[in-house]
Amino acid sequence: MPNTKISTTPGNAGETHQTASTPETRLTTNHGVPVSDNQNTLSAGPRGPHLLEDFVLREKIQHFDHERIPERIVHARGSAAHGVFELTESLADYTTAKILTEVGKQTELFTRFSTVAGGAGSVDTPRDVRGFAVKMYTTEGNWDLVGNNIPVFFIQDAIKFPDLIHAVKMEADRGYPQAASAHDTFWDFIGLMPESTHMIMWAMSDRTIPRSLRMIEGFGVHTFRLVNAAGEATLVKFHWRPRLGTQSTCWDEAVKIAGADPDFHRRDLFEAIDAGDFPEWDLAVQLLTQEQADSLPFDVLDSTKLIPEELHPLRVIGKMTLNRNPDNFFAETEQVAFLPTNIPPGIDFSEDPLLQGRLFSYQDTQLSRLGTVNFHQLPINQARGCPFQNMQRDGQMQMQVPKGRANYEPNSLSQAGEDGGPREDPKGGFRSFEQPVEGTKVRIRAETFADHYSQARLFFLSQTEPEQAHLASALVFELSKVTMDHVRDRVLGNLQNVDAGLAQRVADGLNIKLPAANPAASEPYDMDASPALRTVGKYPDTLKGRAVGILVSDGADGAIVDAVKAAAEDAGATVKIVAPKIGGVTLKGGKKLKADGQLAGTPSVVFDAVALVLSEAGCAELTKEGAAIDFVAHAFGHLKAIGYTAEAQALLDKANVEPDDGVVDLANGADGWLAPAAMRQWDREPKVRMLA
Repeated sequence: MPNTKISTTPGNAGETHQTASTPETRLTTNHGVPVSDNQNTLSAGPRGPHLLEDFVLREKIQHFDHERIPERIVHARGSAAHGVFELTESLADYTTAKILTEVGKQTELFTRFSTVAGGAGSVDTPRDVRGFAVKMYTTEGNWDLVGNNIPVFFIQDAIKFPDLIHAVKMEADRGYPQAASAHDTFWDFIGLMPESTHMIMWAMSDRTIPRSLRMIEGFGVHTFRLVNAAGEATLVKFHWRPRLGTQSTCWDEAVKIAGADPDFHRRDLFEAIDAGDFPEWDLAVQLLTQEQADSLPFDVLDSTKLIPEELHPLRVIGKMTLNRNPDNFFAETEQVAFLPTNIPPGIDFSEDPLLQGRLFSYQDTQLSRLGTVNFHQLPINQARGCPFQNMQRDGQMQMQVPKGRANYEPNSLSQAGEDGGPREDPKGGFRSFEQPVEGTKVRIRAETFADHYSQARLFFLSQTEPEQAHLASALVFELSKVTMDHVRDRVLGNLQNVDAGLAQRVADGLNIKLPAANPAASEPYDMDASPALRTVGKYPDTLKGRAVGILVSDGADGAIVDAVKAAAEDAGATVKIVAPKIGGVTLKGGKKLKADGQLAGTPSVVFDAVALVLSEAGCAELTKEGAAIDFVAHAFGHLKAIGYTAEAQALLDKANVEPDDGVVDLANGADGWLAPAAMRQWDREPKVRMLA
């Protein structure tokens, strides 16, 4: 680009961006008004709320919201379920919201999980953030807690959201890649936005290749407020914690699952609920006074930051159970409309600049996607715990029949004996927290938003050794798909500010020279490691909620098959019989065993552990079958436990399986196989995979 320069604006949270210097290259609105700042929303002071008069933000977000219909622009591929929330501990000292004060009350809800970058027809298992949105039908109106499975986000200000999504979506000139961040435009944007560095650590971790939607955490991301009866506010972060633990796949496994079953997560969620194995999450909160928040070395209004649990522990206050699948995917999962503005009295927003933009954007995008201002009347979106009525009438697809002639307020028709309609409720209605606001109208971020690397360093150094290796390897893979050298160098320069060892590992993995560190707007500082940020070693050592595959052949010992199946099911696993042909096998003694899956279409990647119960002749045949060799080799390579009968040894040898604690002879029964089957064999990884 001629006559441009890369500059760092000190008062702008350290953003590095391009500044046009000629009329031919300058950025303007759709109507030609030159834009002076495309990085920050107009606000009442650096930490104040956003202003409605910001036409640059409104035009940019509104155009983005209406780019595509009817599919969601982001979070297009989703899976959902109905359920209930039950409060177990009252927060009456902090809020008047009944859903957070009435212990034991069950509230209906609808939860939708989703990928972010891919379209509705993409696969379930790409490396991607997962949306985690919960609509609770409370007695005081709907509460939509609309978040992700990651507690932080890529950007600090909503004005950058269209740029982020444009960068990660398919490249504009070629229409690919689909549902992938491993390409030039995404990493070009990330390298120019140091504030994204913390989120990149999470995105390149195993958190973004989850084993199941039943095994992901959920976060409200933003800091919200709780307001009590006295009008006092407490800052709050919301967390959903899966009772099955947070579990992930291996990257190679996720890629292979995409080919074997593009609907892997959707199928897993549906089948678990259908079988009565209802997924559960604990709702936990972090509560802070304003004074406690002000004493932290980072700004709680910054959505690229989290509050370590070691500083402010989580307090579990309730449980969500998903217990019913949708009756109709389109009517419910597709038409559900989540709005961050849906909050009951007693819960309020903060001045988080990313949240402030979302409050406008979501309502606007639903108008485009669902085509009418009456989308709230669709059954999945209707308030259920209480009536809803107001003076807003007519509009496309009006599904109610309002009565009476009063469609305005105030009115005095009731004095004439007519129905005057609903009235405002000064006592029980929603009231915003009376937060003092003053300041000059500015497009600038608070200096407290300027540190982009300290929490990224915290996350990386808090991971276990396998998780650090996976993260570094993910960065190598992603940057290997980047074709522009300067883009790679800029990302590596940012990584230098996170951890020099990590940056060197990635450079070595790419076989390129490590560039110098990029200038940092704020010098990063060291924080105490947070073991709570790990996944390895945290999830329960149990087969509950997991899947086991038993590969059988003609002539196999049915007693061993029955013993393995019973032991796994008693431990809480779902068991499937896999055979060379869907018609099943004939066991030793002549009994027919039905197959749940054909070998060629049911690879080991769809299971958490496998067992091989074969006859000698059956094994000999399977050593000639590539699908059988892959079944075993991939299970071993993906660090899964393998139980086997002596007759299966030839297939193990063909698949290059080496003995270890996770490869268990079933001669003495299935009990010895159950413990390793409940976890991955991390000690095996250096033998089967080269990591950065």
